[in-house]
Amino acid sequence: MSRGIVAVFEYYLVGFRRTWPATLLTAFGLPVLTLLGIGMGVGHYLGDGFDGIPYAQWIVPGLIASTAMTVAVGNSTWPVLAKLSWTGTYGTQLATPLRIGDILGGHLAYVLFRVLTSCLALLAVAATFGALHTPWSLLSVPVALILALAVAAPTFAYAATVPSETYFSVLTRFVVMPMSLFAGVFFPVEALAEPLRLLAYATPLWSGVTLMRTSLQGVPTQWPVVVHLLYLSLWAAAGLLLAYRRFDRRLAT
Repeated sequence: MSRGIVAVFEYYLVGFRRTWPATLLTAFGLPVLTLLGIGMGVGHYLGDGFDGIPYAQWIVPGLIASTAMTVAVGNSTWPVLAKLSWTGTYGTQLATPLRIGDILGGHLAYVLFRVLTSCLALLAVAATFGALHTPWSLLSVPVALILALAVAAPTFAYAATVPSETYFSVLTRFVVMPMSLFAGVFFPVEALAEPLRLLAYATPLWSGVTLMRTSLQGVPTQWPVVVHLLYLSLWAAAGLLLAYRRFDRRLAT
């Protein structure tokens, strides 16, 4: 990691030290309430749940993966557009010796930091629910980070492309929410009709949920683990390339 990326990352950490209490509800409180409400409420009627795991425990990996995605998207939309179009933060940073790669990399590193803190908190809650079934549970942390990067990088490119914040509602309603509902978070993807199932397989969240469930609960994957990792890496690499090009175009004007 270059010194420029570290400097930009430290800049965001300074701001986070002042605002972190306001992030607790969305990054931690809501997923915990979902776990209690749906996991224990719906789980009461589902009995053994799926894969021989009680439902309240079965949904934990999906909730952690969904939280990683949601936190990544939330920190890659309005904050990016604001720094490009409203506050001019990126332009100010570019006036220093920082390069576009430093600006983009430092902000993405901060997004991953936000995902990391949220997922670690949820892992602590998951331990109290007995949802950590294997010694490989700590591998869920890098899974959450690679999923977050696979989502955040394309979202950075999207935020640097749209002309106004109204387009973020389109992203939320037609991409984020459907992925959260149909990518295996609350029920197995196999329960879907085949066209919807194929769409679910194409989402990065499904690969993230699958890897998360394997690392936390030892549930075997349908596809080799390396395939899921490569697929998420492809999303991340393509997103980084697009984001860099969009940043270069916006900040060069």
